[in-house]
Amino acid sequence: MSTNEQTPLESFITHKAETSMQCGNYSIDIPKPKVGEQYRFHFDATACIGCHCCEVACNEQNNNSADVKWRRVGETQSGIFPNVKNHFNSMSCNHCLEPECLIGCPTESYIKFDNGIVFHDDDTCIGCQYCTWNCPYEVPVFNKDRGIVTKCHMCHEKLEVGQTPACVQACPSGAIAIEIVNVKDWLEKDMQESGIAPNLPDIDITKPTTRYTIDETDDMTPADAHIIKPNHSEWPLVFMTVLTQISLGGFTTLVLTELLNILGFNLAIPTLWMIIAVFLPTAIGLPLSALHLGRPILAYTAMKNIKTSWLSREALALGLYALGLTLLIVLFFFEANQIFRFIIELAVLGVGIYGIYAQSMIYRIKARPSWNKKETTKIFFNVSYIGLLLVSLILVLAEQYSTASVILPFALFIAYLQYEELKKEKSFYETLDEKTKNFYQLNKTKILYEVNFKKHTEYRTKSLYIGSLGLPLIAMFLLASGSYSSTIFVLIFSLIISFTSEIVSRLLFYKTAVALGLAGNFFAGNQRN
Repeated sequence: MSTNEQTPLESFITHKAETSMQCGNYSIDIPKPKVGEQYRFHFDATACIGCHCCEVACNEQNNNSADVKWRRVGETQSGIFPNVKNHFNSMSCNHCLEPECLIGCPTESYIKFDNGIVFHDDDTCIGCQYCTWNCPYEVPVFNKDRGIVTKCHMCHEKLEVGQTPACVQACPSGAIAIEIVNVKDWLEKDMQESGIAPNLPDIDITKPTTRYTIDETDDMTPADAHIIKPNHSEWPLVFMTVLTQISLGGFTTLVLTELLNILGFNLAIPTLWMIIAVFLPTAIGLPLSALHLGRPILAYTAMKNIKTSWLSREALALGLYALGLTLLIVLFFFEANQIFRFIIELAVLGVGIYGIYAQSMIYRIKARPSWNKKETTKIFFNVSYIGLLLVSLILVLAEQYSTASVILPFALFIAYLQYEELKKEKSFYETLDEKTKNFYQLNKTKILYEVNFKKHTEYRTKSLYIGSLGLPLIAMFLLASGSYSSTIFVLIFSLIISFTSEIVSRLLFYKTAVALGLAGNFFAGNQRN
């Protein structure tokens, strides 16, 4: 058949074959990886025309809807108008040597094959979407219809029979290819030379294997720099995290008062109703967290990867914490020996503290610069002041005024620490400059705080000042003066305002997080950004 008689598809395949481009459902001359080797993508940015054919082919091959993109084309720009040039980056999974998705997955749904392909097991995925946060390239994508995360697997079933992935087949300019990489050589030298592309995350985070051929241009700017897109609200996690932190604060207070009582101080002994009161936030919060999952019925499998996943550690620790509080309710009901009960209390407290620490570590990830700081842990623990306020209210209602007067100053002190953290955060964003690491993402977070969520930010500041500092201080004076009814009234208002303040603060925490991601990624689909 002559060239003129060929269909457009046949002509395209002929062109790619004649130019030695990898294409078509036929064998290609790529050997199987040996020991110390793996498959990788090669992307030639100088050849890419930004047609998005690779995206379409990938979706068709894998039966994905338009909003589930395993391969995406990012855009950057260089030059000054009217002499502006567009640059493209077609990216799917980088099949990293140290994949954060695999390390962080609580259900061990990620597997790295001997040939280097990072494979996702759909059957075991619970749809927690933690991997979508952990991956600095935002490669895993949540499939709403299936309730799970999915990702590129390099069309491994095609490679097994000597065929190229769908994206490689579809590229009209031959910008995408499959190669074999020697892992040792890549890590020692080649990754620093060929694994870096403009406006992409630090390669040391996951050690990606994709090789780049790029234009020698220094001033590439992401084409989506003007787009400020809030993150998901994550309402189940907003309430779960705040409630469990309140519970720990209240329980810590009860344990310390019990200890002081044992040591001879004249303080109120915790009662059954006090234990129930500090248990309730956890009892409400933990089930709420399951609403975040795409497949809540499999929530119990979240404890599977204790070895490397902070999410698994949090799930196990807070689960044991809830069980421990339940046991203590039983012990208080049957009036168990105080010393024996106290030993159990100490064990439960230790598990609870570790649970909240693990909870904070879930978010201290390099892929989300606004989360990745020690202050995140401090803020999570500082929410405990609401638990102290709750116990103080219960003590006043129980007419244990002297013990309440001891606890209230500590509540005020922890609230002050939280207020100082808020001031520190505000100062950080006010003094942000272009030399700051991850300035591009952090500056977007700043804009979200100051423009998109200005009213929320103002409420957070004012409510924390009034509800967590002002009202508890008034309650202390009222308590000292014997105005117990007024004290109760003020403490109730303090609890309500403080709780709403921390809920708004936690909502902002999620909404303003800007991922490193793929530069110029206009069409992210269900990526959680």
